[in-house]
Amino acid sequence: MSPSWLVIGLGNPGPRYDGTRHNVGADVITELCRRVGENLSPARGQRAELVRTRLSSAGLGIPAADAQTVTLMRSRTYMNESGIAVRKVADFSGITPDHLIVVHDEIDLDPGRLRIKKGGGDNGHNGLKSIRVHIRTGDFIRVRVGVGRPPGRQDPADWVLARVPARQRADMDARVALAADAVEMIITQGLAATQNRFNS
Repeated sequence: MSPSWLVIGLGNPGPRYDGTRHNVGADVITELCRRVGENLSPARGQRAELVRTRLSSAGLGIPAADAQTVTLMRSRTYMNESGIAVRKVADFSGITPDHLIVVHDEIDLDPGRLRIKKGGGDNGHNGLKSIRVHIRTGDFIRVRVGVGRPPGRQDPADWVLARVPARQRADMDARVALAADAVEMIITQGLAATQNRFNS
């Protein structure tokens, strides 16, 4: 039997942060849940909302592999404490870092761009930093979703915590769907094939 996967989309909890650039990772989890017809539920004692389901790559226009078991997760902590929830869920589920996928916003990528990588630093992203500290390694897969840098002298923190303007919402939704495709492909087709498709 193939090992299970844990996929967390980083974001802040609560309606104040819905639709913000910083929550694009959490939006990807919502999209994946929509695709499989599932809803997240609070997990007692784990500071997270999650659902255990199966994902396939049937919708990607490539030969579909067998569906794989996956836990989709949104943390109920704030971004800079994401690692607390990831550690709790990973320990409870017996999932190792090599089967952890973290989806997050990336200001150093232009809007609409994706980059898939394994390992590396946190590049100033507090959610990644918290995960690295709590699971004691940075050797996990990241799906980096470009949100771009702010114009002029605007503070990057204000930029990522701002809601995406309505005129740009369709573009953001397309970005979320693309990142969800990437997650499905990592799980069913492997990291290298996914990088070849999405990093080119």
